[in-house]
Amino acid sequence: MVGVFSLVTGRHGPSGFGSASTAEQVTEGIDASNLTAIITGGASGIGLETARILALRKAHVIIAVRNMVSAKKAKEQILQENESARVDIMNLDLCSVKSVRSFAENFNALDLPLNILINNAGIMFCPFKRSEDGIEIQFATNHLGHFLLTNLLLDKMKQTAKATGKEGRIVNLSSIAHNYTYRKGIRFHKINDQNGYSNKKAYGQSKLANILHANELSRRLKEEGVNITANSVHPGVIMTPLMRHSSYLMHFLKVFTFYIWKNVPQGAATTCYAALHPSMEGVTGKYFVDCNEFKPSSFARNKILARKLWDFSNKLIDSISKA
Repeated sequence: MVGVFSLVTGRHGPSGFGSASTAEQVTEGIDASNLTAIITGGASGIGLETARILALRKAHVIIAVRNMVSAKKAKEQILQENESARVDIMNLDLCSVKSVRSFAENFNALDLPLNILINNAGIMFCPFKRSEDGIEIQFATNHLGHFLLTNLLLDKMKQTAKATGKEGRIVNLSSIAHNYTYRKGIRFHKINDQNGYSNKKAYGQSKLANILHANELSRRLKEEGVNITANSVHPGVIMTPLMRHSSYLMHFLKVFTFYIWKNVPQGAATTCYAALHPSMEGVTGKYFVDCNEFKPSSFARNKILARKLWDFSNKLIDSISKA
């Protein structure tokens, strides 16, 4: 298991932080008052803690979620603690290409800058189901929706980086589960096939896709000479609403593996570190665990697979849009 010793001991890595570090600790003293951030799934769990911390550091936070009732409660919760927080909520359903396009149009119409995009939202271990666009639901939500969202917001991020001289940052939430995927990594020819479907491997596939997406995006941005970084993170093993499809299993496992579990403030630390910390300036195309760079799986480091996924995702979105 990855980093069990550091998880148990909380030992700090080269960054000065470790598994026991909280999001508040890794962003202490950082002034984000001139930054605007979008956080998908920012109404609960790690996403909510990320939104709270970025708002605490004075960033303008846009919480993008499907459940607007939860979003309103999240905003109220943040404002109760921090009256000066700048928090807005917007509707976004990542498993719908139409909704993603609508969100991007609505955000761009606001004429706001965009410095940080945190692709946080996700679903986990779902029974086989297809999205309204006919795509396997975990791949659609965890990867494809974020892939399209990022592409649609990229011009705004480029404009902001150029106009302000401030580095833009894109953070994809992946998982250690990216190691547990299908035999060839991504089932390109069977992405929507129920035959051979495994809810856990499908989740691992989508989390592998998150890393490959960040890596290929990073390569393209560097090639273009754009002042935007793209990285992926594993937040840790945390009991959040993401576990709703496997709550009994996870509660059972937690009894025997209590020493590797994090709380939510610790779980949001690596995301906040990647999004705000000065030491991350210029760092791109990397994978982070416990606020430290970590070597992901061989599939995740495969540049050919990353380019293939990029092309596949674009073609899939084009076919949905033309339908």
